[in-house]
Amino acid sequence: MRRRTVAFVVALAVCGLAPAVAQRANTDWPQWRGANRDGLAVFTAPASWPERLTQRWKVEVGLGYAAPITVGDRVYAFSRQDDNEVMRALDASTGKTIWETKYVATFKPNPAATRTHGTGPKSTPTFADGRLYTLGMSGMVTAFDAAAGKLLWQKPAPAVEPLYHTAMSPLVDRGLAIVHVGGHNNGALTAFDARTGEVRWSWNGDGPAYGSPVVAELGGTRQVVTFTQDNLVGVSAATGELLWKRPYAVRATRNAVTPILHGQTLIISGLGMPVTAFRMIKRGEQWTSETVWENNDVTMDMSTGVVVGSSLFGFSPRNSGQFFGVDATTGQTLWLSEGRQGENAAVVRSGDLWFALEADAELIVARGNPKQFEILRRYTVADSATWAQPVLSGQRVFVKDVNSITLWTLN
Repeated sequence: MRRRTVAFVVALAVCGLAPAVAQRANTDWPQWRGANRDGLAVFTAPASWPERLTQRWKVEVGLGYAAPITVGDRVYAFSRQDDNEVMRALDASTGKTIWETKYVATFKPNPAATRTHGTGPKSTPTFADGRLYTLGMSGMVTAFDAAAGKLLWQKPAPAVEPLYHTAMSPLVDRGLAIVHVGGHNNGALTAFDARTGEVRWSWNGDGPAYGSPVVAELGGTRQVVTFTQDNLVGVSAATGELLWKRPYAVRATRNAVTPILHGQTLIISGLGMPVTAFRMIKRGEQWTSETVWENNDVTMDMSTGVVVGSSLFGFSPRNSGQFFGVDATTGQTLWLSEGRQGENAAVVRSGDLWFALEADAELIVARGNPKQFEILRRYTVADSATWAQPVLSGQRVFVKDVNSITLWTLN
């Protein structure tokens, strides 16, 4: 099985995130990790899987590792062409461009980053209320009209960027577009008015990380939960007030995982760190953190797992890449795959299935089996590296490789 080597920083693309919205009854994938940011796809599995997928179209859209999103009959893609960052809408059936809007975003990677860091963007766009929101590679925050592509408002790049630049995706919640902007020493988690771009609140207690926030109702309080440079924090979704902070500093400041909400339990991990579950408990006006379980057998770095039933399935960078199953309630290791699976795998789920798009362009279809790593099919879906998350919709699979988006179908 072929494996490709791509620098770890490129994989931060898979840490991009988008907003929390109500569960949709249709097959839209309007943001990072799907409609609820839990990796759940509305996908129709066949009675039997074909030997190979059918390629319907392939379109060059430009560089970057931002995943596409789908809303209705459109696919939206965020990419780079020369010195421009480009937002475009494609017809989902044909791949034809409906509109394309670009702006100048000259970018030079930080010399401290590796030479294969790339020029991005890595942040998945977010669709909400007829608008699209993006976070550019240098930190520019932009809102577009999704119908016609008109640029509605834009915030310039901050003076200082994170070391490996940006990877999180905007979170849109109740009229606020929430983005952690700036560098590690002067960043601020900022809520912009989604319509006007005006700042509604900001919290500058720590710099940004490469993972992305989620919205959760914990202890009866609606809050934004996100990794920062050195912590995991919860802030009021309405005001930005810091509610609680749990120290979490990993090697190379790579807090790059999206927090997973399992009931009232949060599941987190980071480079070289165990997978840990904990609860936040409010007593009076004080919040306390209570660890539920900790698993030292596996770790998550640039790939966020998914919960199927009561099992957490995902990809660990240990042993040159290893898939795992963990009991999401107790933390017990259920199984570990053989090692040498590759550098990274972006994971999504549907029903009792989960899917892993490996960085070497192989898509694995697996059953959510708590007893073993049960692979149903493997498909090659690109000719170049695939760090972006796959988008599953109906019986369609959209894949972003280095420069193109391809639509694959089951028939």
